[in-house]
Amino acid sequence: MLLNKSSHRALATAQRGQGILSVPHVARPNFSLQQSCRPSLVPPVSALETHKTPAQSGLAPPPLKPNEPGKEHIPALTKESSRYDGLKATPSSSQDRSPAPKGVVPNRPILSAGDTPLPKQGHKQSTGLLRLFSGSANKALAQEVAHYLGMELGGITSKRFADGEIYVQIQESIRGCDVFLIQPSCPPVNDNLMELLIMIDACKRASARSITAVIPYYGYARADRKVKGRESIAAKLTANLITEAGADRVLAMDIHSGQCVGYFDIPVDHIFGESVILDYLASKRIQTGDLVVVSPDVGGVARARGFAKKLNDAPLAIVDKRRSGHNVSEVMNLIGDVRGKVAVLVDDMIDTAGTISQAAKILRQEGAREVYACTSHPVFSPPAIERLSSGVFEEVIVTNTIPIPPENVFPELTILSVANLLGETIWRVYNATSVQALRD
Repeated sequence: MLLNKSSHRALATAQRGQGILSVPHVARPNFSLQQSCRPSLVPPVSALETHKTPAQSGLAPPPLKPNEPGKEHIPALTKESSRYDGLKATPSSSQDRSPAPKGVVPNRPILSAGDTPLPKQGHKQSTGLLRLFSGSANKALAQEVAHYLGMELGGITSKRFADGEIYVQIQESIRGCDVFLIQPSCPPVNDNLMELLIMIDACKRASARSITAVIPYYGYARADRKVKGRESIAAKLTANLITEAGADRVLAMDIHSGQCVGYFDIPVDHIFGESVILDYLASKRIQTGDLVVVSPDVGGVARARGFAKKLNDAPLAIVDKRRSGHNVSEVMNLIGDVRGKVAVLVDDMIDTAGTISQAAKILRQEGAREVYACTSHPVFSPPAIERLSSGVFEEVIVTNTIPIPPENVFPELTILSVANLLGETIWRVYNATSVQALRD
């Protein structure tokens, strides 16, 4: 019997009524707004765990037993050891120390990156969503920071083309990760700054959850205002470039001008390396009555005053440099008494060393028994090495925010590492805890 379309529909309706073509009911999963079909990438962290160091949170490699055969003991990063341990620059034995660079006085502590071999990490362990990368400007410092955090540097390719253009590629997935890029804008300033901008852009396009630019030395900070007409404020321009490239936060050390922090439209964590230098000076056990802190110019008085306050409120002296007229040599005036005392010159950077070496000569002429120079950033543009090694300084104390080539190392130079300070700051930023304690 032939059925038309109407007959087919009538037959189908009758069969459904008899249950012949009934379809079994399948319950759908009920997804509420609080549920997700994707497992969480971030393990729950309690309020107390956010204040823990890498070892206490279980994210750093566990320490090995000292007597375990065939393995090297790696000390744990405890709360007590997380604050600048190992920065007092005590000379180590020949078994755990590589030979000092040529020209260095024997037994003088040199804590530059690479001089002291780091313990080998025999195993890897995840550090959650924290990823650490280094540019080409100061890889040794970045490696020390990674060691403090108990992790390895992320894979990154950075190279220059024949015409000078910079190429950067991230070698691993960073989707949804909190990325920290370590790159100082030290000489060559423009190349290193451009590399940082390209690194930030590469991470942004790789879907990083957050990008923090860790800048141990922030270049162009001296161009912080207009002194003459028709000048550029390059410090503000640099801040705009870093922000527009895609950085979510900046972590910088000892910026030359504090007002540069306000040039950014993103959060800036400004940390100070003076704590590392203060620890080292404390290890020299200079009598408080013999110590005087000196500012090499009027512009650095506030910095020197804060430094002196932390040295048991040591007395302060100021070198006042004036020029009475055109084509007239500068006149150096000393405000304060340094006769028979240990003078400590404090500045944020040493570039050509003209100002600080002239100040040291005045201090010697005024009867200072010893003269020390302390700075965070050893830019060391020529002829800085000749001036600093002329014999006027008892010791020149710097940090490793900027790498110092072996040919620029001289007998009076002592290099302290800020890796622990940077590593602790990165860990606190990653865990959204306060970094104020590192500034006090």
